[in-house]
Amino acid sequence: MPRLNEGQAHPTAIGQRYRSGITFLQWGPQAVPPPGESNTATGGHGTETEIVKAGIVTVCGKPNAGKSTLLNRVIGQKLSITSPKPQSTRDRVVGIHTRGDVQMVIFDTPGLLLPKYALQRAMRANAIKAIEDADIIVYLVDPNDGSAPSLEKAADLDRTPRAPVLTVFNKMDLLSDAQRANLLDDTPDAVFVSARTGDGVDELFATVAARLPESPFLYPDDELSTQPVRFFVTELIRETALEQLSDEVPYSVACEIEEFRETGTPVYIRAVLFVERESQKGILIGDRGSRIREIGKASRVKIEALVEAKVYLDLHVKVLPNWRKNVHALQRFGFRNPDGDGKR
Repeated sequence: MPRLNEGQAHPTAIGQRYRSGITFLQWGPQAVPPPGESNTATGGHGTETEIVKAGIVTVCGKPNAGKSTLLNRVIGQKLSITSPKPQSTRDRVVGIHTRGDVQMVIFDTPGLLLPKYALQRAMRANAIKAIEDADIIVYLVDPNDGSAPSLEKAADLDRTPRAPVLTVFNKMDLLSDAQRANLLDDTPDAVFVSARTGDGVDELFATVAARLPESPFLYPDDELSTQPVRFFVTELIRETALEQLSDEVPYSVACEIEEFRETGTPVYIRAVLFVERESQKGILIGDRGSRIREIGKASRVKIEALVEAKVYLDLHVKVLPNWRKNVHALQRFGFRNPDGDGKR
């Protein structure tokens, strides 16, 4: 089992995954070389005859464009939760993909929207900060929305981003040749992918790699993320709640880990799902606890796959009134810029 890290930002929190037997992501017919090996004739990365590249790749776009699905596809493992419901990604999710002599630190970001309350302002601020930090911006667009507006317009930015912007149309598997041609007329340099099937992802990787700066690797080449296991556990529990709840309730759910013990077997995790009203608490618990038991059961299966160990999930529900509009509550849940306006 990979070492579980209870810290908040240690880069080895999801490290050692490749050493635990997880299959390397395949790019076309050729497998990704093991850590420390290279696609070049000279061997390991960083020698005098090689050009080593590394940088931050920020994936941004409107809600439900497929950003989280694309991150998971590139990394080859589920790091970011996915849901048909928009705004499921609330914070920046970091994935690290190292292939040969190229390392991409990929930021999956909350969907770009005009915020109406504190949580949405925090989400937007996280997305804008990721755009500012990027070496390359992958601006992912749902072609069902028609031609892509500029990123400046889509994100309501005050100025053009510092990093180069690559416009990428997702869901290419659903496009006809005529639709694709029309989109290319408006955006000639666009790239087409299907995050769901993997079509075009190899080409996207090559395009992004060509634009990355020359740099030593930013992290060890067997790392998958800079974020701790606790973060991913809370996200998996919240994803399960999104899957099983309808209407407004899912958007009022937050998750917090109160205790995480890995010293025994099974791993013990005490987690709390917070909602804003007593009526939502009743819905989340269900008749005689039926709903919360189902959420806990499905969450446990996902968590065990992540930590590669048996898990005892002790799941509770509490009310935190109007937490989405409360800056202090958002800080409690780890949002870094809860009262930022998200403007540049």
